[in-house]
Amino acid sequence: MLLCCGEALIDMIPSEVATGGFGYVPHSGGAIFNTAIALGRLGQKVKMLTGLSTDLFGQQLEKSLLDSNVGTSLSIRSDRPTTMAFVQLSNGHATYTFYDENSAGRMLTEADLPSLPGDVEALYFGGISLAVEPCADAYAALLHREARTRTIMIDPNIRPGFIRDEARYRKRLDAMIGDADIVKVSDEDLDWIDKSERSLELKATALLALGPKLVVVTRGKDGAAAYFADGSSVSVEGSPVAVIDTVGAGDTFNAGFLASLSDQRLIDKASVANLSKHAVEAALTYGAKVAAITVSRAGANPPWKSELAA
Repeated sequence: MLLCCGEALIDMIPSEVATGGFGYVPHSGGAIFNTAIALGRLGQKVKMLTGLSTDLFGQQLEKSLLDSNVGTSLSIRSDRPTTMAFVQLSNGHATYTFYDENSAGRMLTEADLPSLPGDVEALYFGGISLAVEPCADAYAALLHREARTRTIMIDPNIRPGFIRDEARYRKRLDAMIGDADIVKVSDEDLDWIDKSERSLELKATALLALGPKLVVVTRGKDGAAAYFADGSSVSVEGSPVAVIDTVGAGDTFNAGFLASLSDQRLIDKASVANLSKHAVEAALTYGAKVAAITVSRAGANPPWKSELAA
């Protein structure tokens, strides 16, 4: 069982209406939500731990999860509102205005966290849920609580606009990275974390010094590389594809990477501590393949496993 821990929200996407002008269409989304959806579609046994509202948008999110075979029994329900992200598009580039105060997702606290069943082998964290409080502290507490016995993967997916206290955010993130087994960052994330002029490889090595067994760095169309604590590394090229948009690309890559490790029966904590280059290369390749399908169509629309066999 894989457990995705973090935000599920509604993206309000502008759409032209017949009477002129435009309206907003609600789409289920969120970085961690997207990864959970992708894992479910890739045939993995997966659940999502998030704060779900009982309002109509929370019901929409839950239906979207269930429709993609993602379990919701570990999510925490409340009558607080669902987080909303209104999207403004300009020449294909999206900017967001978030409405997140007192939301079901943001107000999650450590006291709300459930006990996890024994079949949960790996937990995945990241996204804006690591930047906004109090839920950021709740997810950090969950990570530290489970890190001794279960595999931890984290993708901070950094959005500087959400960070109100950078020193506090960095301290929490460093501690979470220190207890993680696998850290995935984009090249942009890594440059934000480490603002020096060092190479990406040296910056990844500095992250490894905090404690993780593996650091994965994605570079968009240029592929991805993984760095091991022993100083070795492995990389794969990006998959050539006609890009429609990149929404959900990194989230889907993470799902493919985790799904590959799971399919190789290497997702448990002991196995992750001793991953071979061959196993990691296979996971990187699968992640890139899955992400390539997502960017070839509009929105965060991860593929089903049957599409990869086609």
